[in-house]
Amino acid sequence: MWLWALLPISLAVFGTVGIWTVFAVAVTNGSVNLTEGIPFISNCGTYNPQSCLFSQICNICSVLSLWIVVIRYQQVQDYGDHGKANIASIVLGFISSIGISVIGNFQQSVLMGIHLFGAFLAFFIGLAYFWVQLFLTYRAEPSQDRCWVGPVRALCCTFCTILVFARSCSTFLSSLRSGSCSMPLPVCVLQPQTRHRNLQRGLRSATYKKNCNENSHWRCLLVDLCCSH
Repeated sequence: MWLWALLPISLAVFGTVGIWTVFAVAVTNGSVNLTEGIPFISNCGTYNPQSCLFSQICNICSVLSLWIVVIRYQQVQDYGDHGKANIASIVLGFISSIGISVIGNFQQSVLMGIHLFGAFLAFFIGLAYFWVQLFLTYRAEPSQDRCWVGPVRALCCTFCTILVFARSCSTFLSSLRSGSCSMPLPVCVLQPQTRHRNLQRGLRSATYKKNCNENSHWRCLLVDLCCSH
C-alpha cells in the first residue's frame, strides 16, 4: 500500500517541526540565552513548560520509528530475504526507537547519565540500523528503484556517520583542551554537568546557611524585645 510511504515523511516533518517548536518556546520564555551561543535541543527541552512538549514529541517520533521498522522488516521478508541481517535490522531499529523515547523522558537536568544513554541508543545504534538497511538494499531481491535508492542511502549513511563522529570527536577534543578530562568520551561528557550540579548544590547550601543566620538574628531580636518588656 503506497500510503505507508508517507510514514517516513511524516516522521521527518513532525520531528523537525517539533524540535523547532521546543526551541522557539525555550527562547520565548527565556529558558535559554542565544547571546551565549546556540543551545542544544536537550538544553531547550530540559526546562518547563517545553520539557512536557519535548517528551511528547520524542514519544510520538519513537512510535512512528517503531512502525517504520516493522514495515521495513516485513517488506524485506516479502522480497525473499529471511536472513540474519533482516533480524538484526529489526532489533537495532527497536533499540534506537526506544532510545528516542528515553531522550525525551529523562531530561539532562534530572538524569544526565540516562539521557546520554538514550542519545547513544538513538544515534549510534540508529546509525548501525541505517548501514544494515543499506546492506539489505543490495541483498534483497532486485527492485525497480534500487538504481537510485542504493546510492541515496549510501550518501545519507556516510553523511550521518561523519556528523555523529565529528560531534563526538569535537566534544572529546574540547574537553582535552580545557584540561577537564583525560578519560573516555562518556566521562568527559558527564563531567561538565557534574560540576554544574555541584555548583548548584553549593549555591543552595550557601543560601540555606544565609537564611538560617538571618532567622537566628530575628529570633534574637524577638527575645530581646520580650525581655525588655
